[in-house]
Amino acid sequence: MLLLRPLRQTPRAATAALNASTARACAPRSSSNVAFSFRRAYAARGAPATFPTIDTCPSPTCSCAPTPSFPQGFEIDHTTPLNGLMPAHAQQVLICTGKDDWPSKIEDDNDGQNHAAMLRDLIGRGGPYSDPFHNISVLNVSFPPSSSSSSSPPSANQNTKNTSIYLLPDFKYLPAVSSSPDHLKALVKAHLLPEKLHPVHDHSPPAKREALLRDPSYADQIPGPGIRDIRNEVIVLICGHGGRDQRCGVYGPLLRGEFEKRLAESSSTTGEGRGQLEKIHVLKGAAAAPADQQLDHARNGEESSKAWGARVGLISHIGGHKFAGNVIVYIPPGLKLSGSDAPHPLAGHGIWYGRVEPKHVEGIVKETIKKGNVIKELFRGAIKRGVGEKPQLHSRIQIEPKPKQKVVHSWTYASADCLGVHKETPTTLFI
Repeated sequence: MLLLRPLRQTPRAATAALNASTARACAPRSSSNVAFSFRRAYAARGAPATFPTIDTCPSPTCSCAPTPSFPQGFEIDHTTPLNGLMPAHAQQVLICTGKDDWPSKIEDDNDGQNHAAMLRDLIGRGGPYSDPFHNISVLNVSFPPSSSSSSSPPSANQNTKNTSIYLLPDFKYLPAVSSSPDHLKALVKAHLLPEKLHPVHDHSPPAKREALLRDPSYADQIPGPGIRDIRNEVIVLICGHGGRDQRCGVYGPLLRGEFEKRLAESSSTTGEGRGQLEKIHVLKGAAAAPADQQLDHARNGEESSKAWGARVGLISHIGGHKFAGNVIVYIPPGLKLSGSDAPHPLAGHGIWYGRVEPKHVEGIVKETIKKGNVIKELFRGAIKRGVGEKPQLHSRIQIEPKPKQKVVHSWTYASADCLGVHKETPTTLFI
């Protein structure tokens, strides 16, 4: 019997073979017919964070709801490190439904006649505005639509309906958006697409590049009240998608009640000192008016700089059922700490937490929402509003860089030539 030993290549031979293979693969293709294969990206690829952190969540100082237990096969994963396990996305679109739960696939709600299904047809895989380098997460949220959504002018198609939509972390709110295909296309073009494309699109046809770029002029085609900025409203989102997974279905309503309770308690607490928020008012019901008008009624004469609103809602599947409860805390960009003009350390951020239990809620309210500290043991990732030259490219960040790895071999290859980009790329193999 003939035994074959594997050929051991030298680094130089391996590099030559790789370059030759790359050249053969790229040569017959034109830049307009390149096929791509993408894997799911996570937040761990982001840069180390610059915001303040604490290692663990403080123990609660008062009684809280008990932690639920689950049957075998539905246990919570308490061993996998959470840091960086946030699906990469540029923006979240929250569709106000006024409901606490939905079918497993939210596109199937109302026999498929819904905003989520129609938006995903436009920006999802295979859609005319699909861009794997600008992922947009479309979710349902339990917030009821604004009353203005029902009073908006009817469209020509009587089968359409209006609802309200939040755009995060852009911190925008549209009180009334029709399910008309033309109106949703205008929403995508005016508010969801990037203002600058990823360099991989540099060699795409001009028509394709133009289609994938944002065009603010489309905003005029969206009827009804104009878009609003969210200036003073902290938004707490909890995955409560019981139609998708039992764990989130149990944790969602439980944590929502706990957050509303602890936020209300913090609202009545005074004299906690400088360097944190003094007043947080829990906002419920539809956002019939901008949050600052709702707060004017809640303040009862308090100084406007010392009162802020918080809205708590359930959302559909965001990934990571085994890490329930999953919580996202959005801090508006204009938020400042009381007693000073210093901005909130997390202003403009969306902080993702996992494995949140009722006992953690008080600590999240006190440390993250009021003081601006991120809790490491619960941290899944974060998203931040872009600034400067790329206002719509939202960065993904993590608390700590990964541990250094041992380098086995490094080489340079030119596979980027497949895209028409004549640039050698250094690559390192790790163990």
